[in-house]
Amino acid sequence: MEPNTAYRIVKLANGAHSVHSLAHHETFHPVVGPVAEAEALYVRQLRLPERAHRQEGEFVLWDVGLGAAANALTALRATRGAPCAIRLLSFDHTLEPLAFALQHVEALGYLRGYEAPLERLLRDHHCAFQDGPQTVTWDMHLADFPSLLARPATEKLAKPHGIMFDAFSPAANAAMWTLPLFSRLFRLLDPDRPCALPTYSRSTMLRVTLLLAGFHVGIGHATGEKEETTLAANTPDLIAEPLDRRWLQRAHRSCSAEPLWEPVYRQARLSSATWEKLQQHPQFRR
Repeated sequence: MEPNTAYRIVKLANGAHSVHSLAHHETFHPVVGPVAEAEALYVRQLRLPERAHRQEGEFVLWDVGLGAAANALTALRATRGAPCAIRLLSFDHTLEPLAFALQHVEALGYLRGYEAPLERLLRDHHCAFQDGPQTVTWDMHLADFPSLLARPATEKLAKPHGIMFDAFSPAANAAMWTLPLFSRLFRLLDPDRPCALPTYSRSTMLRVTLLLAGFHVGIGHATGEKEETTLAANTPDLIAEPLDRRWLQRAHRSCSAEPLWEPVYRQARLSSATWEKLQQHPQFRR
């Protein structure tokens, strides 16, 4: 196999190793490393062990931004032993980071034990396997995520209980952070199936975007790199610390709060129309 020169392994300050994308000039899971960040940002905020153990039938997890599979594998380890089956849907426009990571299993220890299923996922975009007593079904959707969401066929995808949203930053990948994308994502959820979406950003722009898309939005846990992250959900019951009216007033004063309506990064104050819509959100009308 030819060496992949688009990525490299980097050693973080805490001794963990991660993957660096030379094209995007971004390191996956910087500062605390892949597993620690995935545990803090996704496992704990989605309450994965607790919710999976309560689930009857199938627990469905969307993994937006497969990358080198750290989030997905950390989630699988966290839910191992739960009585339900796990259905994992991963989305990315490339499998190159995963292929690169599988060449560096010793450095990236979180892949160990999952090499065979990951090789099948690379080859077939699907794998099913037993993870201890648990049945795992894993599908890979190799496509541009915003374009994929716009297709009618996405209506048939298994409805998630949780979404791990891990795209590159808005400045590097604005198309993944627009209001039309999150509005479509919200419409794809089952209103009768509680679903939470954590992500690493705490930006006012993102939080306004999620609110206008229909989500309830709250303050997320620190991850080591970030003092705060963001947690969104289709029900307030999954939000421990919802944004309040004091945050709303800060958003009104912010110079970077208006959502991205198109896949072009820019910063702007709230428009008068957006401000009116925000004030009408059920989260602020209690």
